[in-house]
Amino acid sequence: MEFELLQNIIVEILHVDPREITMDTTFSGDLGADSLDLFQIASLVDEKFEIEISGEEFLNIRTAGDLVNLIRKKTRK
Repeated sequence: MEFELLQNIIVEILHVDPREITMDTTFSGDLGADSLDLFQIASLVDEKFEIEISGEEFLNIRTAGDLVNLIRKKTRK
């Protein structure tokens, strides 16, 4: 469930084909996301999942899978 919702957020912000997004997809390398894109993704993730991801935490996110794992960690507290 987390992955599918994240996938929808990424598609909304980056306008990419959802089939391009896997757990191993990198935001900057594979999807060409810049810092503004990442900020927008983080903001929507915070809103949709009702969590707060700090800037420091987001700096450690490289792949969609990294973000899914962080979402799962924060929503299970």
